[in-house]
Amino acid sequence: MEARMNIREQALKRPTERMSNMGFRLMSLTFDLIDLVHPYIDRRVTTFGIREGMTVVDYGCGPGRYTTRFAKLVGDRGRVYAVDIHELAIEGVKDKIARLDLRNVQPMLAQGYDCGLPDHVAEVVCALDMFFGIKQPTEFLAELKRITRPDGVLVIDDGHQPREVTKEKILASGLWIIQEETPDHLKCKPRDG
Repeated sequence: MEARMNIREQALKRPTERMSNMGFRLMSLTFDLIDLVHPYIDRRVTTFGIREGMTVVDYGCGPGRYTTRFAKLVGDRGRVYAVDIHELAIEGVKDKIARLDLRNVQPMLAQGYDCGLPDHVAEVVCALDMFFGIKQPTEFLAELKRITRPDGVLVIDDGHQPREVTKEKILASGLWIIQEETPDHLKCKPRDG
């Protein structure tokens, strides 16, 4: 039984969803072009309920396009953790921290689904444009629940999957209750227990 747990624990820590370096660079370039042509992110994040002084986790932060907006919303009294499994994402966020003098952002390199953050650290956890690529959604959602405060919220979107698939994965986990559904995202609260 113990050997089985060690294999399972190792599988959870293995970054199975990590894209290639070239894929990451192409994604980052695509996002930069989209943001130039259609700058919707500032408007989008205002609907997430993020306020000054909060602690926010940008899980799957990628190149940090949301991280920088979250940093402005939480202000000097708040904290943003930018979490990703890709080293290039963390390097990109570190560059933005230095360039924009963001003192309230902490990049975190996750090992598989283990982000290394303390339990119940965040009022808001955002998982944006990445949930569709998660191979073990229940294990992933368990990590998000672990780092979310009991009265906190998960903001999650569909990415490149139908809304019904997103909802099915969330509800099948038994860990979250869908509180609010908009065309853009879902807001979920942790289920008790």
